Formats: sequence, structure tokens, C-alpha cells
Amino acid sequence: MARPKDEDLGDDFSYILRMADTDMDGLKPLATALTSVKGVGARTAIQICKNTGFDPYKLAGFLSTDEQEQLRVAIESYADSVPSWMLNREWDLESGRDLHVTGQQVRFTTQDDISRLRTIKAYRGIRHASGNKVRGQRGRSNGRGGLTLGVSRKK
Repeated sequence: MARPKDEDLGDDFSYILRMADTDMDGLKPLATALTSVKGVGARTAIQICKNTGFDPYKLAGFLSTDEQEQLRVAIESYADSVPSWMLNREWDLESGRDLHVTGQQVRFTTQDDISRLRTIKAYRGIRHASGNKVRGQRGRSNGRGGLTLGVSRKK
């Protein structure tokens, strides 16, 4: 899609929108711009657009301040309006509820989970602590992290 000219956009066009501690590009379609928020993927963005009634292909910069506020509320209350299998954090350990975390909460919950695994000395926690592969990938020959290894040539 070609970038529209500044004259076509108008005076009330927002080039940057602020949602969930993230800057969204106003020149992108709404569904694509929403994916710049951590914790919101393509399917989640389309579902948020359906919940609010906005066109997912309309440029995000054309949203008025009231519509932007409505979108903020929709992102925060996303967990209440969709089934639990569409959430990114089913059965949270601390609260026991199904949550959908966005923004900085994604990073904090991931760090909390890893530190919990380390303190209980689970296998995954030990792998995280030592910097090795965690999910069963091959570690002998792949992803060594900067060490050069090979056959030295005869001189």
C-alpha cells in the first residue's frame, strides 16, 4: 500500500498513537498497528477490532481521541470478552485467573516465571540459569554463542 500524501490525511491525523506503553504507527492499518503492542498478535488485534466495531483496515491515525480511549479500554478488558483459549496467560499461578497480559506485564511475568523455576531448581530453571537451550533443542552443534570451532589447517 502506497503512503498517502500529507494533504490527503488532514489536520486531525495522528502519526503516532500511544497505547499500552507503546507507540503505534498511525500510517499503518489498525490491525497491523495494534500488533506493535507486546502481547497483541495478529489474531488478537483482529478480535479487538471486532469487539470495538472498528474497521481493521482503516489507518490507525484516523481514530479520534474518543475512539482511541475506547480502543485502550478494549485492550485492557480483552480477557473478559473472549474465550480462555484465546488468552496468552491461562490460569495465572498467583491469582488463579485467566489473564491476557500486554505491554511491560509480558516481560515482568516472564521474568517472574523464570526466577520461580530457578528457585525451585526445576530442570528448565537450571537450563535458563546456565544459558543453555531450554526446550529440548540440539545443543551440541547449534547455537553455541560465539565460540569458534572447527578443524585447524596444517601448516
